[in-house]
Amino acid sequence: MLFQTPGRSAVYATNGMCATSHPLAAKTAIDMLERGGNAVDAAVAGAILLGIAEPQMTGIGGDMFALVKPADSEDLIGVNASGRAPAGLDAAALRAAGHSEMPRHDGVSTVVPGAVAGFEMLARDHGRKGFDALLDPAIRYAEDGIPVAPRVAHDWTDAGDVLQGAGRLHFLNNGAALTAGEVFRAPAQAEALRRIAANGANAFYEGEVAEDMVSALQARGGPHTLDDFAAATADYVTPLTSRYRGVDIGELPPNSQGAAALLLLRMLERFDAAALDPRGAERAHLEMEIAKLGYAARNQAIADPSHMRMTLDAFLSNETVDQLVSQIDPDRAGPFPSAPLGAPHRDTIYITVVDRDRMAVSLIYSIFGSFGSGLASEKFGILFNNRAAGFTLAEGHPNEAAGSKRPLHTIIPGMLKRGERIVMPFGVMGGPYQAAGHMRLVSNLNDHGMGIQDAIDAPRLFFEDELIRVESGYPDAVVAQLAEKGHRVERPASGIGGAQAIVIGEDGILTGGSDPRKDGIALGY
Repeated sequence: MLFQTPGRSAVYATNGMCATSHPLAAKTAIDMLERGGNAVDAAVAGAILLGIAEPQMTGIGGDMFALVKPADSEDLIGVNASGRAPAGLDAAALRAAGHSEMPRHDGVSTVVPGAVAGFEMLARDHGRKGFDALLDPAIRYAEDGIPVAPRVAHDWTDAGDVLQGAGRLHFLNNGAALTAGEVFRAPAQAEALRRIAANGANAFYEGEVAEDMVSALQARGGPHTLDDFAAATADYVTPLTSRYRGVDIGELPPNSQGAAALLLLRMLERFDAAALDPRGAERAHLEMEIAKLGYAARNQAIADPSHMRMTLDAFLSNETVDQLVSQIDPDRAGPFPSAPLGAPHRDTIYITVVDRDRMAVSLIYSIFGSFGSGLASEKFGILFNNRAAGFTLAEGHPNEAAGSKRPLHTIIPGMLKRGERIVMPFGVMGGPYQAAGHMRLVSNLNDHGMGIQDAIDAPRLFFEDELIRVESGYPDAVVAQLAEKGHRVERPASGIGGAQAIVIGEDGILTGGSDPRKDGIALGY
């Protein structure tokens, strides 16, 4: 029966490896390594290119988080390049205008993009090639074009209707979504990238490019000013770590939801997960109950760290875990706890790179919803995020929308450490699913002994709108058993999220896995 089920093999190499969601980005990263760049150079070059290869998922109008393991250390460096709301954002005014939740597709929904500041900071402090060289591949492909990949085409058709005004001009072909194999070009964005290459991130946050963005956002009701853009920064942050059955998981602190991933794993550790059928209803039920309760705790607590009222120690404490786990019935679905939360989304990209010196990068980069806000700047065609939809309008909530504040972020890069060694940079895409996806991937590896590609391929389930969406990899019998436990279950139209990871072996072998739910690959040399 070997090699008879459609799928893909793990990828093995020794010199360096990239795993990401588009083949041309993986090749770009490997090219950068072969030309003397390190893992930071390769990850940044590949990520920026993904804004052209998967424009519905990401772009320089979005945000970025990263974890970096230096070549000569097993410590982690954390980067928060998520944008802040414009100073003029006012939740009370939005409530007075009749909004009960943050708008998703107008100027108010956009935070000042943080990714460009973060890319420049990473390249300057940890790269070898210079920021300008890392922009070259994206400039070339933006000018010459990239044939649209199958999953990208599916997403384009699914979400193209959110594009408005200049967004339709720059990201549709005569008003129609691009199809698989059709070439997408972004010459206007290429010009913006050239200016950034020549003059650094200041050419994005000040001058004509910034004026183009601010004008477009103000025209659609955004309170953005040139001062908001000029004030944009990326920050180094101290990663969080927590142990799960002999391995340590590294995550980023708030405003990232990394702490939620650690909370879910702490809850799962209270159960004998290894004794459960990895594709059975009992495990699926348990993980959904853990996720429902853990996400409710996240929604109550996680926000811009300067506005949080609950400490991370309390959030991850035994008392919190005990309180949540005590509510789980192994035989019956519990209610969905009610807590204020910004809008969900499912769209982002992830890239991981390990180089010959064993520097490792785990980087995630997003515009939030598919095609973000649907708005783009007129001259340079920069598509804007709608990350402000991650705020709540609940008065007094730690994550209440406010000027100069960062919203709760769903995107989270991860790193796995065993003993004294960092052994795996990894990421899971899928919006809110990501924290649950980290729990499931770590459990697949640690509790069920799966190899990295099998752990990524394994079927998934997650909730949305109080429905449990169960991938087709689960048999109908499992769906029926979940329904018997009281879950409202349906089959999703497409796969849940995506994932990439690279295992760093003690023997010097790199093993890469990449999710077949996306177009990408793991590629080494």
